[in-house]
Amino acid sequence: MTQHLVVAIDGPSGSGKSTVSRRVAQALGLAYLDTGAMYRAATWWALRSGVPLTDQDAVATLVRDMPLVMGVDPTSPTVVVDGIDINEAIRETSISAAVSAVATNLEVRAELGRRQRAEIAAQAVSSSFSGGKGIVAEGRDITTVIAPDADVRLLLTASEDARLARRAREVHGSADADAVEATKDQVLRRDADDSTVASFTVAADGVVTVDSSEWDLDQTVQAVLDVIEQRA
Repeated sequence: MTQHLVVAIDGPSGSGKSTVSRRVAQALGLAYLDTGAMYRAATWWALRSGVPLTDQDAVATLVRDMPLVMGVDPTSPTVVVDGIDINEAIRETSISAAVSAVATNLEVRAELGRRQRAEIAAQAVSSSFSGGKGIVAEGRDITTVIAPDADVRLLLTASEDARLARRAREVHGSADADAVEATKDQVLRRDADDSTVASFTVAADGVVTVDSSEWDLDQTVQAVLDVIEQRA
């Protein structure tokens, strides 16, 4: 492996990006950045501030001044805004239902993209969390827009049925028909909305596709580690 390693992992909702990325970062002793959580944090901040998400200019202005601190320890990542740890709050259904309005705001994407690049660059420094070893960064357009020069770039995907079942188990504790139906809007609509401003369903040139449809978590993590070993 290179002395400083940047791994970028992209993919649709329910593909397992966050869990797999955290496990991979732990295995390699790297920092972990959940860029999707930054959009959720921006959504939480706008709603808390009473700014209508439809007012794109106002939301963008608010986000530029958002006092956000991302904790990059993969064993216990944190999302802190204005001194408040909102890591649990931003996973609530109300945020999931609203986040696309913020994630499709191009000015917000530009600002958060700037912050994401800064977080990635910071892990090249010996005084950083990783001690200069690097970072696993995951989320929309991370492989193409945010870190196109990453040492390893992967598109983690799975079939629609597998993704819906996984998200249903995560949110509702079951993958029965009712739970899957209740999850469809959160997964499919959000992907449709976000695909208007980001590409995350088809691997770009140089990006390795990992399809986890038939794999469990351990198998998927190992597949990603294998790609990293080969590429880095």
